[in-house]
Amino acid sequence: MDAMNEVMIAPDFLALGLGGTNMMSMLWTVAMGRQAVGVEMRGDPFLGVHWNIREDFYHQLGLIDQMMLERYGEARLPRRGDGRLFRLAECFYSQQTVSGDIVADEIIDGYDIDQHIVGTIHHVEFIDDRWRDGLPNRVITVLEPPTPPDRLDPGKIRTSMVEVLDGPSTFQAEAASIQKLLRRYLELIEQQDLDNNREPRVRLFTHHRVVPAEGDGFIHCQDGRKRIRIEALQEFDFKGLFVRVRLPGSEVIDLGVPELFMIAQGFNSTDAKRLGFEQHDVKVDHGDGHGPVVAQADFLAGLLDVLVGGRLRRRISSEFDQDGKEYWVRQIAVGHENDPEVGWVLVQVPDFKTFDPIESGLLPAGTNPDSPEFFATYQHLIYEYYIKQAADILDIPRQELMKVQMIYGPTLFSLIERVGDDPLIAANGVVAGDSFGNGHFLTSGGAMTGMVGHSARLLQYWRSRDAGTSPAEAIRRLADSIREDTHAWLQVSATEYSQAAPINFGAERIEQISKASGIDSSVRANAIDAARRQRHALLPLDPSNWRRSLMTTTRCSVQSAWPVCSR
Repeated sequence: MDAMNEVMIAPDFLALGLGGTNMMSMLWTVAMGRQAVGVEMRGDPFLGVHWNIREDFYHQLGLIDQMMLERYGEARLPRRGDGRLFRLAECFYSQQTVSGDIVADEIIDGYDIDQHIVGTIHHVEFIDDRWRDGLPNRVITVLEPPTPPDRLDPGKIRTSMVEVLDGPSTFQAEAASIQKLLRRYLELIEQQDLDNNREPRVRLFTHHRVVPAEGDGFIHCQDGRKRIRIEALQEFDFKGLFVRVRLPGSEVIDLGVPELFMIAQGFNSTDAKRLGFEQHDVKVDHGDGHGPVVAQADFLAGLLDVLVGGRLRRRISSEFDQDGKEYWVRQIAVGHENDPEVGWVLVQVPDFKTFDPIESGLLPAGTNPDSPEFFATYQHLIYEYYIKQAADILDIPRQELMKVQMIYGPTLFSLIERVGDDPLIAANGVVAGDSFGNGHFLTSGGAMTGMVGHSARLLQYWRSRDAGTSPAEAIRRLADSIREDTHAWLQVSATEYSQAAPINFGAERIEQISKASGIDSSVRANAIDAARRQRHALLPLDPSNWRRSLMTTTRCSVQSAWPVCSR
């Protein structure tokens, strides 16, 4: 410990990136009696999407609460603003409180004593709008919703990520709210130790990053480990892009050589790349005779002022190209129990669709692609396609839905599955979360793989260390487990690109959907290899968008997504 700067030197665990994966990893580390340091350049959590959350996560939070109490006693546990013990699981979900239009910090502070953070799922519906025998056809399958747990039970935490991901989601919540829950707990532990002049269990460096200069941030040691130095940042919004520079007058902070560091910074981690980590595209054989093709799909994301409520609704439909060839596209609607303003709708774009204003006939040939007219028409085409598909899954008339305010989107982005070969990037470092690899996201597979899977491997790591396993052997096992979890995600994701039934519905539900639709679940969709697509340049989803106000304004009219009906 550097007393002058209150910096923890050579911590047991160093988290580079403070998303859900690394914050859960820090909590497991502290619960096992170790010291943890977290580094994040973006400050407070801000991710605006909604997650579908498996029951395992709730039981993991309960286990962390139990382990913290047993190890430290009530005196060294954080407390909420009203003086009560800060129990993660209780803030997340309780049968004594209700869900609704919540503010996470008000619940955590104890100001809101009536609500918990998540909503439960009361309705699970699958709409099959694929054509049959050359004619439009609709089959609606209403599935039994999962029963929320009536008590905490660590024995219900599954260790197989295939079982976790292929099982139903029980809860829904804003991603930022879950991340704030974890962050506030860590912050309070840190502050409590500093206020009482105790050796800190946690140190957090937000608005910081590893020094980017070559050889100055990750310093190689002779035994293959890395010594890590970080710097404070100042952030600017420059012409729509966030730019970060070293805080003027600040000193480099030397964190020493941690026993273990984990990089979990989302897609395309620059820190991982600096250490030689590389990813490759994941290819999937759809069984359509074309052989393996890149697992890729394009989506439009939007947040509507629509009361979806405690509902998880999936839809699959047919789209036809100019030659009459059929392609299957998927949509999902996610809400939040008792919150009338959460209506996340994600819409898949068929491979052949371009949104080209000239090709669509709305602009004459030769129109400058950089002109305002071209961009406005492009945005119009995107909105028109999105609102049509959203109306179909929400079962709200298109003209009515167009009157509803959009808080975010529609934003076009590409999903491309990529994965590395080995999470081990240094003798004391691994890559985890989406930074190592990613599968399909429609049912929050990334959040669950990272928070439920990869982070829990840290618990196994510290238990093996307590049992006498050497750091080198324990880290090797950790890396192998991270790879196993990610490959499980890729395995479960494969069906989302070609089969009708979605992931995390389970074998019994898939059989129920297949019987209702009358179409064999083994039938595969047509797909175009990414290299042959007509859309040449698609902007990826920019995480910075969640920190800006992006709104399509109309009348402030809130519609409700009613139970779907046959046509």
